[in-house]
Amino acid sequence: MAVLLIALTKLILHCIFNNRYGYFRDEFDYIACGNHPAWGYVDQPPLVPMLTKLSILILGDSLRAIRFLPALGSSALVVLAALIARELGGQRFALILTAVCILIAPMYLSDGSLLTTNYLEPLLWMGCAYCAILAVNRNDPRYWLGFGVIAGIGLEEKYSIAVFGFGIVIGLLLTPQRRALASRWMWAGGAAAFLIFLPNLLWNAANDWPFVQLMHNIKASGRDVVLTPFQFFSQQLVLIHPVTTPIWIAGLIALLVLARLRPYRMLGWAYLVAFTVFVVLHGKNYYLAPIYPMLLAAGAVVIESGIERWRQSWMEPVMVGVLLVAGAWTAPITIPVLPVDQLVSYLDHLPFAVPRNEKSHLAAALPQHYADQFGWPEMVGVVAKAWNGLSAEERPGCAIFGQNYGEAGAVDFFGPRYGLPHALSGHQTYYLWGPRGYSGNCLIVIADRKAVLERLFERVELAGTSDNPYAIERHVPVYVCRGAKFGTMAQLWPRLKVWD
Repeated sequence: MAVLLIALTKLILHCIFNNRYGYFRDEFDYIACGNHPAWGYVDQPPLVPMLTKLSILILGDSLRAIRFLPALGSSALVVLAALIARELGGQRFALILTAVCILIAPMYLSDGSLLTTNYLEPLLWMGCAYCAILAVNRNDPRYWLGFGVIAGIGLEEKYSIAVFGFGIVIGLLLTPQRRALASRWMWAGGAAAFLIFLPNLLWNAANDWPFVQLMHNIKASGRDVVLTPFQFFSQQLVLIHPVTTPIWIAGLIALLVLARLRPYRMLGWAYLVAFTVFVVLHGKNYYLAPIYPMLLAAGAVVIESGIERWRQSWMEPVMVGVLLVAGAWTAPITIPVLPVDQLVSYLDHLPFAVPRNEKSHLAAALPQHYADQFGWPEMVGVVAKAWNGLSAEERPGCAIFGQNYGEAGAVDFFGPRYGLPHALSGHQTYYLWGPRGYSGNCLIVIADRKAVLERLFERVELAGTSDNPYAIERHVPVYVCRGAKFGTMAQLWPRLKVWD
């Protein structure tokens, strides 16, 4: 009951604050992709856009509505992590301690606060881990089929679950549990994962492997912040919360060396393998975040046993109290509980720097996940001003072009209230949707340089510039361009492809 109450508290917390700022850049992408059903997209598999479309059909497109599934998924993780702790031998306090750790972890708070591909990832990774634990505890290899089904669904949500699956396989090979690899249920699970993933695999093959091109381009551009192993590890402490560090590290050590947890040693090896893979591949700091609930659960079980052995029951409320206070202190990092002006002051007074994910965002007033929630309505307002300045004869043939899916997606989302057409862009999956028959002779262009546009058009006029001090780009210019020098939009289109 206590665990369910914690999960419900987390859900209510998200539902209260999830509409505090604005729509996140990536949310426009998922909404736009959901309006173009397919078995894949340049930067993601299809599951999140499909669920987003379904959610909008049922709940609407308000901030709270599109973020309800993330809030629900993140809250369900509390329950699943506690179930893992129970299967590892935990009793009441271990389950509560695990649930509180999930409740306060900044990364899992973020997962419930934004519509991203991250919100289902911990739930799916831990669903796989739970099946693996059940296979051991019940001595029933049929649970490996469940592992495969969940992994297949995970591959349709985000490809990185393959790293966790790889880590589990290595963990099995390095432990007595390797006998599971010979089970027909293990192979059936692998087949199920492949068949579930197959539609997206075929889509990628049919479209010249967009995701592979995307990853290559990102690495080549140097846009990501490349972390050393120590930096990567240090940022894990921040993402899962510094005060939970002793708990999950105790869980990792226990999984690797403690006789009591020896049947689950594959989970400890899976962590080490996944950590190594993401460091070697220069993965972003949050790529490993979905794996920590099982370590927190194992650590909680070990701590509970220690408290019982040494008869120090007073430590239980103290630990929970310290975790809750520390969680409340850092909550504004990932949940918009503060007005934005107070948030800036709060971030400036923290004793540590909140990680930024990309070099291009290091100068922003706010971390990316907040800064990318500001400026969109103002930008679309300037686009609407440019559109209203066109003659009635120009409008039917004039397209709106955004440099990235955020700009194009914001026009698609906010534009209908101004009577704007859907936007074009060469960025990510927008490129695959093409120029839609526009000639390009009249174009409203967002966030480009005038000197560049003047090489492509006879006349370039600045329609206005948006202004929001908290946005990633505070000033966004909007130009009206007439008289194409490049021929037709269809001829120019291959040059506009941006997969990065």
